[in-house]
Amino acid sequence: MTLMIEITSDFICPWCLVVDRRLNRAIEQLKTPVEIQRIWYPFELNPTMPEAGMDRKTYRSNKFGSWEYSQKLDAQTMQAAMGDGIEFRYDLMQVTPNTLKAHRLTWKACQFGKATEMVERILNAYFTEGQDITDIETLARLAAEVGMDADQVRAFLTSTVGVAEVKELEQQAANRGIRSVPTIKIGRETIVGAQSVDVFLTALQTAVNELKAA
Repeated sequence: MTLMIEITSDFICPWCLVVDRRLNRAIEQLKTPVEIQRIWYPFELNPTMPEAGMDRKTYRSNKFGSWEYSQKLDAQTMQAAMGDGIEFRYDLMQVTPNTLKAHRLTWKACQFGKATEMVERILNAYFTEGQDITDIETLARLAAEVGMDADQVRAFLTSTVGVAEVKELEQQAANRGIRSVPTIKIGRETIVGAQSVDVFLTALQTAVNELKAA
């Protein structure tokens, strides 16, 4: 019995990391044995971001009116996620990234059955280690950490392979009415935003019960 979970996310969204942690905890609490298969859909919150990203302080100051207000928003994220075991390291972040390469790498990792591992490694690299996830060398190293070949990943990311496919997946998300991330589809229920572990657990159990009944 396999339960499919569809997750639409972007790597610059802190709530996508929070949701990943909460969803993992909910899965651990499931009473019914079930195989979980996660399908990851890309979403670019900043599709016009320069390929190399932008200086984070400059970008956030322009976007939110001031660096001080940007830091206040970061602090609110850290406060809201205190119970999730995440040590956000906004102080280490130098670049607000363009996330297309990271999404392409996830698409590639899916071919090796490693999409979830790749997504989680990239999210943690950015939010808890302050790594530049626009950088090909960084992404190749992260891919190697989850068991992919770094040289192959490097060659892949310097090509245009996967760009059209990722853009098509993004369009499919738009066609489904997805306008924000994270958006998680569990069974017949769609959950938007960083909901609680209990919300995810209830949705998971309902979906599992429907699978059993079918």
